[in-house]
Amino acid sequence: MSKKLPPPPDVPDKIIITDTLDLHGFFPEQIPELINTFIDNAMELGLKQLHIIHGKGKSRLKFEVLQILKNRPEVKQFRDAPPDLGGWGSTVVLLKDSQHP
Repeated sequence: MSKKLPPPPDVPDKIIITDTLDLHGFFPEQIPELINTFIDNAMELGLKQLHIIHGKGKSRLKFEVLQILKNRPEVKQFRDAPPDLGGWGSTVVLLKDSQHP
């Protein structure tokens, strides 16, 4: 019988889902799971517009994000964010209506 351990002290009890995902600090290998879960949660919440912050850097994270967005049927459109939201260091995603794919 395995004993259930309590979560580490720095793990929050609840995670609040918003329309923004900041990928700073994540590795490219983690991006597919993060983006797919983010979009799934956004669809469940009925969100229509998302903001993904990937940073400017060498654009590896951005490349990973765009490859996933291209293949998600729920994504209507995506583009670089306006300058006040990070410009080419972040992406704005418009989702299709969950009732009308």
